[in-house]
Amino acid sequence: MKTTFGRRTRVLAATTVTAGLVLVAGCSSGDGGSGTKTAAGGVKLVKAGQLTTCTHLPYPPFQSEIDGKVQGFDVSLIDLVADDLGVKQAILDTPFENFKTGAFLNSGECDLAAAGMTITPERKKNVDFSDPYFEATQAVLVNKKSGISSFADLKGKKVGAQAQTTGEDYAKSKGLDPVSFESSDAVLNGLRTGQVQAVVIDYPVVQSWLKDKANAKAFRVAEQINTGEQYGFTVKKGNTKLLAAVNKALAEAKADGTYKKLYEKWIGPYDESAASPSPAA
Repeated sequence: MKTTFGRRTRVLAATTVTAGLVLVAGCSSGDGGSGTKTAAGGVKLVKAGQLTTCTHLPYPPFQSEIDGKVQGFDVSLIDLVADDLGVKQAILDTPFENFKTGAFLNSGECDLAAAGMTITPERKKNVDFSDPYFEATQAVLVNKKSGISSFADLKGKKVGAQAQTTGEDYAKSKGLDPVSFESSDAVLNGLRTGQVQAVVIDYPVVQSWLKDKANAKAFRVAEQINTGEQYGFTVKKGNTKLLAAVNKALAEAKADGTYKKLYEKWIGPYDESAASPSPAA
């Protein structure tokens, strides 16, 4: 996931917050209100009264702007964290490169990052990851008329991927030279317009695309590839209190059935193996 660095960042409203309210500090109940930057449990926030989340749009079904609001699986899960802290979630749309380096966390612009991000040793050097909340696989999506039936068939073909993602890394590791697109929407458009003959991208994103009847009619999954990827949320290194709050919210959501409901709403039929990955090493 990535966008160009010249792109203007913008604060967007999360699922339950309107654009007018997202800029208002101190409007929530609990320790996060009354102008203080300390929320429930002693969690320090970059802005009073809100949990500021860095993301990169669009990346459905995890986060995308729908009817003027940023919604999705990641957004809903972080809303649970915000609720526990007694504040509201506010979302800042930023370049994906910042998630790999932790730049916006280190500069104090965001409290955490939620962007359908794979946990990797390289990224762990710069940020602290939550417990994994999703087991992801890669998918090869092709036009139904392409004749491509597997990843092996991509050799010599024009393949697309989203820049700076593990899908792009995987394609390159197998000897392909993928065309890089700055967003998932651009990846799909590249396939739709014939710029590329196939794309390699996270399977949940493909699932979201194929919910659209026109896409389902035109495209199919040639192969699903288990790359052992796990998604995690990130906080600034050493922010142990916020990390504990995130992990607590995830554990409780899985225990009380909330996670399952959100999974079915945003992703599809509940897959326990994908929903409950073992802790990352």
